[in-house]
Amino acid sequence: MAARSIASLSLSFGLVSIPVKLYSATESSEGIHFNFLHKCGSRVKQQYICVKENIPVERSEMVKGYEFEKDRYVMFEPTELKALEEGSRHTIDIVSFVPLASVDPIYYDKAYFLAPDKRGAKPYGLLMDAMRESGRCALATWAWKGKQYAVQVRPGEGGLVLQQLLYADEVRSINELEIERVEAKPTELKLALQLIEQICVDRYDPSAFKDEEKERVKAAIDEKIAGKEIVVAEEAGAARESGGGAQVIDLMDALRASLGGGKGVPRAVAAKVPAKAAPTPARKEAEAAAPPAVQERKAPKRAAGKTVGATPAPARARAAK
Repeated sequence: MAARSIASLSLSFGLVSIPVKLYSATESSEGIHFNFLHKCGSRVKQQYICVKENIPVERSEMVKGYEFEKDRYVMFEPTELKALEEGSRHTIDIVSFVPLASVDPIYYDKAYFLAPDKRGAKPYGLLMDAMRESGRCALATWAWKGKQYAVQVRPGEGGLVLQQLLYADEVRSINELEIERVEAKPTELKLALQLIEQICVDRYDPSAFKDEEKERVKAAIDEKIAGKEIVVAEEAGAARESGGGAQVIDLMDALRASLGGGKGVPRAVAAKVPAKAAPTPARKEAEAAAPPAVQERKAPKRAAGKTVGATPAPARARAAK
């Protein structure tokens, strides 16, 4: 199905105005929804109740309003709401060009695609090539549906991407967490860099990641439909009982185990197993002087009434017959 444009806009800076069309760049994947049912198995219906008259209100009788004081509202007619939306500008006004890496992705909000409209292909391509060559992106303002946005326009693989940006007061500061800073030792840093180098890739491949949790839930639902009972996995139950906390292990041992891993042992598993310490000379001498370990054999079960001290036939003799 062909993509449908949301709006026709103009991308402008200086005396240049490029006609563009706006498209959604993302779509929400179909989630797994559970309905509220009565115990008899029938769906329940939601109702809106007037808190003053305590009666159900049909959707056709509802109007929209804005609360300007506690429990005081000013009501708007549909035509007035439409007039507010029509106040949106159909231009994306570029105010500056900045290095692409200077915009922290934490400010990223919803993304859109921009495609050239009629007679806009040449200036559109020129702007995209110039930004890609300079390593810069555009910062712009855009009013849309009653709100003004700060946006980033950057060159993508095949076209321009319009990225809505959050305002400064919409992003919390990580300094509020008061994170303790512990300096890493040079040897620890070296091992950590080796681990990064061991599993690094050249680029992000979104197709390499799947929603495994969603697939697990869908499989459980299929089992429930087939009449089976859903049982909590032992590992998940144990994690909940223990609070889900991770085991504290020695950092250097974990890094060494992750790099070595052992044959046939995944790095993720090996990282949880501390490396064994090398034996000291005193320990080697003690092990050499000690008598060989005698393997303990469990006494065989005897039938009731037989003497406890009776010695059974040796296993080797029985095996030789």
